[in-house]
Amino acid sequence: MAKQPLHRFVCQSCGAVYPKWSGKCEACHEWNTIVEETVEPTASRASKSKRRLTFSGLEGSAEPPARIGTSIAELDRVLGGGLVPASVVLVGGDPGIGKSTLLLQTACRLSATGQKVIYISGEEAIEQIRMRARRLELHAPTLELAASINVSDIAATLETDTPPGLVIIDSIQTMWLDTIESAPGSVAQVRACAFELIRLAKKRGFALILVGHVTKEGGLAGPRVMEHMVDAVMYFEGDRGHQFRILRAAKNRFGATDEIGVFAMTDRGLVEVPNPSALFLAERHGNIAGSAVFAGLEGTRPVLLEVQALLSPKAGDGSPRRAVVGWDTGRLSMLLAVLEARCGLKLAGMDVYLNFAGGLRVTEPAADLAAAAAIISAATGQPTSAGSVFFGEIGLSGEIRQVPQSDLRLREAQKLGFTTAVSPRRVARGAARTKPPAGLELQELGHLSSLVAAMGGNGTREPEED
Repeated sequence: MAKQPLHRFVCQSCGAVYPKWSGKCEACHEWNTIVEETVEPTASRASKSKRRLTFSGLEGSAEPPARIGTSIAELDRVLGGGLVPASVVLVGGDPGIGKSTLLLQTACRLSATGQKVIYISGEEAIEQIRMRARRLELHAPTLELAASINVSDIAATLETDTPPGLVIIDSIQTMWLDTIESAPGSVAQVRACAFELIRLAKKRGFALILVGHVTKEGGLAGPRVMEHMVDAVMYFEGDRGHQFRILRAAKNRFGATDEIGVFAMTDRGLVEVPNPSALFLAERHGNIAGSAVFAGLEGTRPVLLEVQALLSPKAGDGSPRRAVVGWDTGRLSMLLAVLEARCGLKLAGMDVYLNFAGGLRVTEPAADLAAAAAIISAATGQPTSAGSVFFGEIGLSGEIRQVPQSDLRLREAQKLGFTTAVSPRRVARGAARTKPPAGLELQELGHLSSLVAAMGGNGTREPEED
């Protein structure tokens, strides 16, 4: 007797499976995301072939495959030096942020070097891609375009033709496999289509880039297992109000995950920004209270950013407002508590607004000291020195702690003409002091109250240790 098809209910947001329909997913707490899917039963049969595995040692004689340079230095930086043959990269980002533009530029430049590149779109017609290429003034006569959502057709084409160097699928959520009884974009379809394309890339040896949609929270849509299947996951970030776009690696089996690539969106597409610090500080105005410069680090790249703070009396009887752009709100609340409890600043009745200008989101704790300097400057009305940069982590007792790679931060500040760097004091007695570059003065602080007192606040300066 033939087995009947199985019916299950799957959340399209997180992939959780339920025996019956429900309005709310208990795993991700999303509403109206559970959809019924049909699973066709397969006949079970015992394997007739049982072969022993052949093991190999860690040290092999074969040389690692050469990476494929994309001719876009910022993209190669995030990839770890270029595309690895037979690797799979998943690129996500908000709608309209520039994912398709970046990949079309990559395809055209790589095609111009003689590599065979295939661009398959499931969202746009071929003529729409050509219109974008004409608008961006891109020329690649050897680039091969196709518009299809049928993975079976795509696989049949890639298995018979000469293996390309790179295949771009835009996007994985539009792909459809006729053996799966569900609509394109569902968890089952995304998982099955991704598996089939990844298997083909590993078998044929070409690099594969998949474009992925994101949810309203910013995570990649579809099953979480898809991120484990690919070799690298990259997010294209940015604020539409700013021209800058940040390409950040969240996972990379062939390189570091803390590197970023910086681009500027122009009418001719995305342009690389080799020195983002100069552009981030281009519109900074000195001698304004509530502003400080942060010497940050993104991967191996030092980046200088302006931190802006604004304090205003609390409006109404409710709680004071805490608004942050480009930083963690919880980190700001902790910093304000330290300033009030350890340094004597009265901020409980003030609305606090903090902004890291330029659209870059900062995650490292080294930004604490720069944010504190901007808040103290706004509270006292005394501007920070136009030639000063700040970096350091602040603890709950108000101590300023060391951060890694101080030398890179100091060299970047000196290169851009800054004369003073406010940084944490050396870790222990007898430890060697950091030697700043020529022309840059180093001011080491051990406690946040020292900065408050130096800027005219009512904090009490704590004694410095020898």
